[in-house]
Amino acid sequence: MTRTSPSSATASPAASSPDRPAGGLCAIHQPNLFPRLTTLAKLFAADTWIVLDDVQFTRRDYQHRSRLAALEAPEKIRWLSIPTHLPQGRQTAIREALIVDPALARRRTQAMIRQEYRSSPHWPALQQALEPVWAAFDTGRTAAVAATSTRVLLDLLGWRGRVLTASLLPARPGRSERLASLTAAAGADAYLCGTGGMTYLDPAPFTARGIAVAPFLPPAAGIWTSARRVTSLWALAHLGPDGLAARLRTLTKTPDSLEAAA
Repeated sequence: MTRTSPSSATASPAASSPDRPAGGLCAIHQPNLFPRLTTLAKLFAADTWIVLDDVQFTRRDYQHRSRLAALEAPEKIRWLSIPTHLPQGRQTAIREALIVDPALARRRTQAMIRQEYRSSPHWPALQQALEPVWAAFDTGRTAAVAATSTRVLLDLLGWRGRVLTASLLPARPGRSERLASLTAAAGADAYLCGTGGMTYLDPAPFTARGIAVAPFLPPAAGIWTSARRVTSLWALAHLGPDGLAARLRTLTKTPDSLEAAA
């Protein structure tokens, strides 16, 4: 994957191993419910994930919803949603959003995922990995379930990074300024930015701190065809943890490896 920097520094590629370089890559992302493959891949490529939990909750977004693709017919998609109450209305922060009837939401979520992926030969491993997600419903908070759903999938893939929480870190106001200050607070050398973020990112705050910006550019073929739309659960059920981890590790190598990752 090509890495670029506003300060012309070269960001170190991340790898899913304990001997990552000091500092490394930082990804900052809202907690997403069973995240899309592109989101999971970006976090997998980073050494640190900062959970952006203190920004405004957005209804009808991936913070409490996920598209489930049928195992044998991925073009068939249906929405999985966690009914969510916003105590402060539209100004409610992600971390403050509450699940409407957590017990019912848990049962419905379990049933939908089991229905879609239980025929996979990799279902036993996936089913076991998801146990902490069901327990997270007891918190009554949508963000806890979403963040846990992401972390358990990263763990299943053998990710060895660390998770920090934005609301517990010092940060300055302003979109790009805040991202840069959070990256600095994490002690990271580089900020891993998705294609959407690159459209608005101001590199100046990063350059001022000596932080590189590394764009995350996944392939568009093969399993990546629907990677921006459907949950990564489909790829895990289709390829298994080892198979998907191998594809994701390929993305941390050279641009020539991207075709193989498809």
